[in-house]
Amino acid sequence: MIGNVFEAAGGEETFRLMVKRFYARVATDPLLRPLYPEEDLASATERLTLFLIQYWGGPSTYNALRGHPRLRMRHQPFAIGQAERDAWFGHMTAAVQSMELAPALRKALLDYFETASAAMINRPAPR
Repeated sequence: MIGNVFEAAGGEETFRLMVKRFYARVATDPLLRPLYPEEDLASATERLTLFLIQYWGGPSTYNALRGHPRLRMRHQPFAIGQAERDAWFGHMTAAVQSMELAPALRKALLDYFETASAAMINRPAPR
């Protein structure tokens, strides 16, 4: 059993670095970048960082600033099909793997991201 993932992973610094590495990849992805309407990815970076910190046992700053995450609802305006999900998960996998984390932590993170990213698909696969 891992316990508090936030603490075991190294706290806020770890999550900030992981999300920074994730968005560095998104910024150059021709499939994903258009899904982020803001010119600068700083706001998206901060939102994801705060969400992950809270989800994994850190401070509940995300809820204080934005309320309940409601992930499916917040992602509904964006066309997310299998290709977008796969690209997102690929970049997040690379970011997680770039971190010096214990294997059990890495697995917990990747298992969550795999499931959560699949749940965000809101467009059917083309026939």
